[in-house]
Amino acid sequence: MSKLPKPGALTGLCVIDLTRVVAGPLCAQMLGDLGAEIVKLERQGNGDDLRALGPPFVAGSDDSTYFTSLNRNKRSLSLDFTQVEGAAILKRIVAKADVLIENFRTGTLARYGLGYEDLRAINPRLVYCSVTGFGQDGPYAHRSGYDFVAQAMAGLMEVTGEADGKPGGGPQRVGVPVADMFTGFAATVSILAALRHRDQTGEGQYCEVSLYETMVSLMQAPMASWLNAGKLMQRTGNDAVVAVPYGVFQGSDAKFVIGVLNDREFVRLAAALGHPAWAEDERFRRARDRAANRDLLLGMMHDVLRQRPRAEWLAILEDAKITSGPINTAADVEADPHAKARGLIVEIPHHAGGRVRVPASPLRLAATPVAYRYGIPAPGEHTDAVLREFAEMTEEEIAAARAAGVL
Repeated sequence: MSKLPKPGALTGLCVIDLTRVVAGPLCAQMLGDLGAEIVKLERQGNGDDLRALGPPFVAGSDDSTYFTSLNRNKRSLSLDFTQVEGAAILKRIVAKADVLIENFRTGTLARYGLGYEDLRAINPRLVYCSVTGFGQDGPYAHRSGYDFVAQAMAGLMEVTGEADGKPGGGPQRVGVPVADMFTGFAATVSILAALRHRDQTGEGQYCEVSLYETMVSLMQAPMASWLNAGKLMQRTGNDAVVAVPYGVFQGSDAKFVIGVLNDREFVRLAAALGHPAWAEDERFRRARDRAANRDLLLGMMHDVLRQRPRAEWLAILEDAKITSGPINTAADVEADPHAKARGLIVEIPHHAGGRVRVPASPLRLAATPVAYRYGIPAPGEHTDAVLREFAEMTEEEIAAARAAGVL
């Protein structure tokens, strides 16, 4: 007899997901992976905006492949809460919910009687989390926020990319939406902390996170340099400001990375490259010496590394316990033996009838492991079931709401 799956850490919790695109959906997916029941409210018709953000799209559907990476372990409800009847139905669900996550512009939900104070009156145990671009107050509170803008305004782009004057020089955004993703993680941490507080006091609370504030909080080194030394960090491409060598190198056939953060490791690196005398050279002996003679050392290393293929160098460096690795594509990650051994790709059902593969959750809990209970839903796929279970609506009430255009 097969074993029943273990309950998740959040089994028994109901989360209402009123978010779209990346940050909020990622937060809700993480809670769902941990066992919470996620009710994803989508607009009537096409649903979450991210469904249409392609190409590429999942074969046989209108869902972007991007959407599939952020919306497992959810049941989709189609409901127009801008109508009085729709807002009333949502409040019936809220009465039984534990968490509500939203990422509308500041003040939007309050206009429909769905702000925190409105819902707190219905359910004092509710944890209500708002995700915005710039927060609930301040001069930018009214602005919409996107990842690109948050990266720019928080200073990340100004320290990312090649230096001015070099080929391709100029500010660059990070290639994945890190502001969205880190804000999703921040929202998850906030919600879990609020639930812990509720366990102790019986009281829910309001919490908020924003893309801008999350990114500013992650700019530790550049901000600390300016705030405490009056120095602006400059763009250095793939090279680190404080560590040498720490960057991209070219083998005879392909590029790879090497990172050395202390003098002991540099001694091992010099020996592995066949030049142990480098570690005794006054120009390279200490980290500050290597930083002062960066171009000289890197030029010498490039001359040596170009003489052998990447695979040979990586084997040599691994044997010498030097931090290094290949620069992979998504295809390389899929084929990577460590990724396979750790189960970093999982397969889940898709509502169009097939299956999709997505990155696995990074969370590993021994007693309450994550589980992939639901695949990718169609917009509104679970509307009737959700309303029966969480709003305790009768078939007649559901039919009447549908006839009124609320569902």
